[in-house]
Amino acid sequence: MKVFVFISIPFLILLLNPRVSSEALSDGEPEHASFPPRGWNSYDSFCWTISEKEFLQSAEIVSNRLRPHGYEYVVVDYLWYRRKVKGAYTDSLGFDVIDEWGRMIPDPDRWPSSKGGKGFTEVAKKVHSMGLKFGIHVMRGISTQAVNANTPILDTISGGAYEESGRKWSAKDIGIKERACAWMQHGFMSVDTKLGAGRAFLRSLYEQYAEWGVDFVKHDCVFGDDLDINEISFVSEVLKQLDHPILYSLSPGTSVTPAMAKDVSGLVNMYRITGDDWDSWGDVIAHFDVTRDFSTASMIGAMGLLGKSWPDLDMLPLGWLTDPGSNEGPHRRSNLNPDEQRTQMTLWSMAKSPLMFGGDVRKLDETTYNLITNPTLLEINSFSSNNMEFPYITSMRDSKGRDDILAWLSTRSLTSVEISDTHVLGLTGCMNSKAIGWSIQASDQDPEKICWKEKLGSKHQAPLCLYKRGSLLPLDERMTYKQQYEGKLHLTATDRMDSCLSASSNQKLTSKEFKRGALLPCRWDTNQMWELNFNGTLVNSYSGLCATVNDVEAQVSSGGTRSWIATGRRGEIYIAFFNLSPAKTVISAKISDLVKVLPSKNLKGNSCKCKEVWSGKEIAVTDQTISMAVEIHGSALFVLNCD
Repeated sequence: MKVFVFISIPFLILLLNPRVSSEALSDGEPEHASFPPRGWNSYDSFCWTISEKEFLQSAEIVSNRLRPHGYEYVVVDYLWYRRKVKGAYTDSLGFDVIDEWGRMIPDPDRWPSSKGGKGFTEVAKKVHSMGLKFGIHVMRGISTQAVNANTPILDTISGGAYEESGRKWSAKDIGIKERACAWMQHGFMSVDTKLGAGRAFLRSLYEQYAEWGVDFVKHDCVFGDDLDINEISFVSEVLKQLDHPILYSLSPGTSVTPAMAKDVSGLVNMYRITGDDWDSWGDVIAHFDVTRDFSTASMIGAMGLLGKSWPDLDMLPLGWLTDPGSNEGPHRRSNLNPDEQRTQMTLWSMAKSPLMFGGDVRKLDETTYNLITNPTLLEINSFSSNNMEFPYITSMRDSKGRDDILAWLSTRSLTSVEISDTHVLGLTGCMNSKAIGWSIQASDQDPEKICWKEKLGSKHQAPLCLYKRGSLLPLDERMTYKQQYEGKLHLTATDRMDSCLSASSNQKLTSKEFKRGALLPCRWDTNQMWELNFNGTLVNSYSGLCATVNDVEAQVSSGGTRSWIATGRRGEIYIAFFNLSPAKTVISAKISDLVKVLPSKNLKGNSCKCKEVWSGKEIAVTDQTISMAVEIHGSALFVLNCD
C-alpha cells in the first residue's frame, strides 16, 4: 500500500535548509518574529537618499542571493518623504512631501510609482513578487511641517475630517512642541494620545501603511532617551487590529536598560538596545556589556506583539557604506578589519539579535557574503537556546602583549580615561563600594584638587588627582545656569585647565559617544559636570554614574576577553571566545565549567569533539580544556559535541 505524505513548501524548506529564519509554522495564524528577523536596511549604505530604482535593484539582489539564507525583509530607512534638493538634509525643515491630512508620503521624484496617491503600493507589490517583505522607517508623532501647515486630521472611520465636541481638529491641536525629537528637532514631535484627535492621526498613519502593503515598521525617536510609552502602546494596539500583519520595531535605544525594555518588549517585536552602530571598533566593543545584561534579564525571545520580541543590536555596517548623516550614497568600504567583522557577526548571532545587513548589496563582495551567510552563525541565531555570557574563561599574554596593551592605553581610551601610567578612571554605579574614595585636597600652591584615596600620603607616588576648574561662562551668563548646575564642577587632569573630564552613560558608548570617555575641550555640557558627594563619590550629571579608579592590569584582565555560550537544537554546545584587547591572547575554558551555566548538561568525564568554525580545524580537548590563541579584536567559535 502506498502512503502519500503532504508537506508544505515552507516547512520543507525549513527542514532542508535550517538557516532559513521563517515565521513559526502552525495550524493557526503565523506567530510574529518566532526567530530574530533577518533582512536588509538601506541606511548604512544610502543614508536617506535612496531612490526607487536603487531600492528595487537592491531588493532583487537580496531575493536572489540572501533570501535563501533567511534574509526576508527589505527596509527603506528614514526620510523617504524628503525631497532631495539643495538645502535638504537630515534635520532640515520644509522639504517633506505630505498629503492633505499631514501624513508623510514618498517623494515622487525619488519614488515615481507613488504618484497619484499610490504611496508605496507599487513598490510593495514588486517586493512581494520577489518573495520578500517590505519595510519602512517612520518617525515619532507628527511632523513639524504638518503642524505649521495646521493640516486637518483624517478620521478613518467616517472617511472625513476628525470632529469631536462640535469642532474639527487639526495638527496644531495634537502636536506637543516641547516634545520634539531630540536628534531631529526640526522634524517631528509627539502627539497627545490622550486626545481622540491624536489617536485618530496615529491610526490613520498605520492603516495607510497596511493599505500600501507594508510588512515591517521601524519606529524611531520613541524609545531610549526619547521614550514615549503612550505612543508605543497605542501603535501596538492599532497593529493588533490590522488585517495585514506588520512587524513592529523600535529604534534607536540609547540609554536603554532591561527595566525600561520590559515595559515595551511585550508591545513590539524588535527594540534597539544601543545607539547607532557604525563601523568602528568602539561601536562593536560597546555592545558586550549591554548584551550580557539583556541575556541575564531573560529578554532574548520574550513574548512580544502577536509573537516574540528581540533585543536589537542594530544593523551590520559591513561591505560598501556611506557615512552617518550623509547626503550621498555608498562610497567607501567598512572600516572594520576582517577579525573585527567576524567578532561583530559572532556576537550578533550568539546574542540572537535581528540580523539586518546594511551594506550596498549591489557591491556585495564574497568575503562579506560568506560572513553574513555563514551556516553555523545563522543556525545559532535562529535555533540556539540558553544564550548567555560565559564568565569562566582564563586568558594569558606574554610580556610583549602586556606592553602592547599599556602602550595602547596611553594613546586612547576604551570605556575609561587614562590618567597615569598605572591607573585609569572609569564609570560605575554609585552604590558600588568601588566608587567611594574621593576627597578634596586643598593647597596654597596649587588649585583645589579632588583626589582618589589610593596613595594619599605616600612619599613615593603622587595620588591620582583632578583639578577643579573655574566657570566657563561670562559673568552675565552665569546666573542663567546657576540653579541648574549649582554645586557642579568641571574637572581637568592637569592644572593647565584646557581640557575637561567628560563621560556619558555606559549604555551610550557608540561611535559618537564612545569618544566622550576622555579629556575633551572644556564646554558647558552635562557630560562634563561632576558633583562630589559627602560619602566620597564623584557623580557625573549626565549619566548618573560615579567615577572610580582602576589599576591598568585589572582593566586589561577584566575587559580584555569575553565569552558567550549557547546550546544547539541537536544537543551541540556553541562557545565563542572574544579578544577585545590590542594583543594576541590565548583564551581557555574548562569543559567542567560548562555545567555551571548549562546545568542540564552533565559533561564531566564525557568524551567531546570540538571544531573551530573560522579555521575549520578540529580542536583537541586537552585535559578537558578548550584553548586557542585569538587574534587582536578577533574571535574563535567552537562547536562542541559530547558523547
